[in-house]
Amino acid sequence: MPRPDLIERLAVQTAERAQAQLQRRLRTITQTDGAFIESDGRRLLSFCSNDYLGLAQHPKLVAALKQAADADGVGSGSAHLICGHRREHAALEETLAEWTGRERALLFSTGYMANLGVIQALLERGELCVQDKLNHACLLDGAQLAGATLKRYPHADVEAASRQLQSQTEGCALLATDGVFSMDGDIAPLRELASLCANEGATLMVDDAHGLGVLGEDGAGSVAEANLSERDVPVLMATLGKALGCSGAFVAGSAALIDGLIQFARTYIYTTAMPPALAAATRCAVNMSRQESWRREKLQHLIQHFRRGAGELGLPLMPSRTAIQPLLLGDSQRALDASRALEAQGLLVVAIRPPTVPQGQARLRITLSAAHEESHIDQLLQALESLRLVHAPV
Repeated sequence: MPRPDLIERLAVQTAERAQAQLQRRLRTITQTDGAFIESDGRRLLSFCSNDYLGLAQHPKLVAALKQAADADGVGSGSAHLICGHRREHAALEETLAEWTGRERALLFSTGYMANLGVIQALLERGELCVQDKLNHACLLDGAQLAGATLKRYPHADVEAASRQLQSQTEGCALLATDGVFSMDGDIAPLRELASLCANEGATLMVDDAHGLGVLGEDGAGSVAEANLSERDVPVLMATLGKALGCSGAFVAGSAALIDGLIQFARTYIYTTAMPPALAAATRCAVNMSRQESWRREKLQHLIQHFRRGAGELGLPLMPSRTAIQPLLLGDSQRALDASRALEAQGLLVVAIRPPTVPQGQARLRITLSAAHEESHIDQLLQALESLRLVHAPV
């Protein structure tokens, strides 16, 4: 019999997803202006960006990028280990290591590549990788790439994580968790997980993509807020494209970790280094994040203002003290209808549906930023009130 055609099979799967009203669609943004975006000729107030500190368009970052581009050009021209590692990369790595209280840091082109590379470099086939069920997809994919034995525990359940670790006591073990969970907005029980790993001889890895820049007195993230050291969390990953408003990622830890990743992390070795101008802009963003604490303070004020208003309206908000404020609606069509109704009122709030979240947990993923003002939050609350979501099935 002839082999099935791969493209035809993919087309059938795409059609099935469209039939189920779960198809993902691209939206082209033609202009950004603070908290506003322009799409299809319409100006919309956005509540779906991860630009938590409002730095992505800041003139200082733009100037740093332009100055470095004038000096070094655009592309790095090569992988880090060939001739792509520039002075701006080295300077940014030193800055990130110092900020997070780690001995060294290593840049990756994306957070996805960082997590794939780290887990593949650390674990050998059959070794144990224990993960929270709500971890980001790239952590799960990293374990699969490594050929590890992946065991997932119910969300934030430290006792269940302990049972998973004790189920395989031979060989090395890695416990990986998000610091801030990207769809729920809550924070992992990091101190308890660190204590568990210490007791079980496992290595703790934290993906702090949504915590860096936002949490902690110095903005160094959820691990710093929990007062955990490099000894407690030997592997720290965070991205540069969210609160810092740029792009890319890094892994921070001991010199032994970083030296090992340079040798064995395939997603670091076999890819072109990020543009040096982008590294320069990112270093500027780190400095601004640390020096301008008012951005975090304003963001926290807006979060509290939104949650207070949502509580008064009886909206089904999930428990979160971060910039990610999910409004749980349950049914996918209900979430999609709510998103469309908000857009009709000039607000961009994306509906998150399965398979990104579990069945029955579709939601509006509302994200707040220091670029917002109180009046923007009030506008969102007024629009949400008009949708009559108080008695939404959850």
